[in-house]
Amino acid sequence: MNSVTIRNLLVRGMLAGLAAGVLALVVAYLLGEPQVNAAIAFEEAHSHEHEMEVVSRGVQSTAGLATGVLVYGVALGGIAALAFCFALGRIGRFGARATAALLSGAALLAVYLVPFLKYPANPPSVGDPDTIGKRTALYFLMMLLGILLAVAATILGRRLAPKLGNWYATVAAVASFAVAIGLAYAFLPAINEVPHGFSATLLWQFRLSAIAIQLVLWTSFGLVFGHLAERVVPTRSPATAAGAAPAAS
Repeated sequence: MNSVTIRNLLVRGMLAGLAAGVLALVVAYLLGEPQVNAAIAFEEAHSHEHEMEVVSRGVQSTAGLATGVLVYGVALGGIAALAFCFALGRIGRFGARATAALLSGAALLAVYLVPFLKYPANPPSVGDPDTIGKRTALYFLMMLLGILLAVAATILGRRLAPKLGNWYATVAAVASFAVAIGLAYAFLPAINEVPHGFSATLLWQFRLSAIAIQLVLWTSFGLVFGHLAERVVPTRSPATAAGAAPAAS
């Protein structure tokens, strides 16, 4: 894969990330913002200190939300496109669309779901301000472990495939990944800072909306980027591949 192809895929990855960000923005506004507003109302009702807003809530929920989600989508799209360039042809005999779909699913699992299950997202008023540094460090540590263990499981599966076959090698790799993540969950400290009286229903709905946003983001990215990448890296048919072999020899 030459530099021109990589550059084209990078541009298409960022465009796909932008498109996915637009869809995720709609979900965030419709599902996430009502839960945020309810959490802020709880915080204001139980707080004796009133701070002046540097940025109004209206701007935060519109322009601020749009900027954050779209920039996030473009950045992840570019990073995922570079990962696609490395993964294509190295994780199996998959075409561009299948590789993009597998990469998006793996990213959703390793980058978001793995740290989320240990340190789930919390709405405003949940969490001690004095522990925000510790909570952020633990979350990113769990994210890093998820990515590294996913890569290690992929390499393990590839190494075991010639001996066990693709099916059993995949099962062994997934089982090893699950065991390693379970050990990380067991040894890393738990954090529970939900204030007394906070609605469990609101907390649950907020976390479901957070999962929905990421699910829409990564699913739409995988579909859009797979379509765009296939135009840059066309899939060769078996007949073309068979015809190319004698010519090369």
